[in-house]
Amino acid sequence: MATGNYTHGAAWAPTGQRGHTAAHDRSSLSSRVEVVGRELARYGQVIIVGWIGFLKFTEYEAEGISLYVANSPLMSWVYGFMSHRGFSAMLGVVEVAIALLIAARPFSPRASALGSALAVGMFLTTLSFLVTTPGVWEASAGGFPALSGKPGPFLIKDLALLGISLWTFGEAWKAGERAAA
Repeated sequence: MATGNYTHGAAWAPTGQRGHTAAHDRSSLSSRVEVVGRELARYGQVIIVGWIGFLKFTEYEAEGISLYVANSPLMSWVYGFMSHRGFSAMLGVVEVAIALLIAARPFSPRASALGSALAVGMFLTTLSFLVTTPGVWEASAGGFPALSGKPGPFLIKDLALLGISLWTFGEAWKAGERAAA
């Protein structure tokens, strides 16, 4: 499916079907790499968010997130009326829905943009845990910027996922505008 300059698989056309210069071959190789990277970023994000969402239905994941949620001024209030398992399952539903929306890009750029916007909010929230969760910064190494073995690395990866979410949001939004025009 092609929408604007976002073309699924167009860079994979056989070399014989394109002009044949060394510069063009280098350019087409870079285009192929870019296509693979773009698809891996989008659908890798879908897999990560969906997988983590499905894990939210397990006891160990519900307990695993409780440290972050309980210490967050943005989220700690939910434990006043929801159990750890109930809140974790609710998050799981939201995360799986976000993954499905982002994956819908070939069919509905607007739905994908919505999923990506929700992912931006989700990753901003989890990155806030870097500031609110005890033990993120390794005290024996002088604290910030030394990340502890746990939970620091678990949280810092969300910086890259936030960047991917911003990119997929912008790309899908632009495609939605083109489709509506």
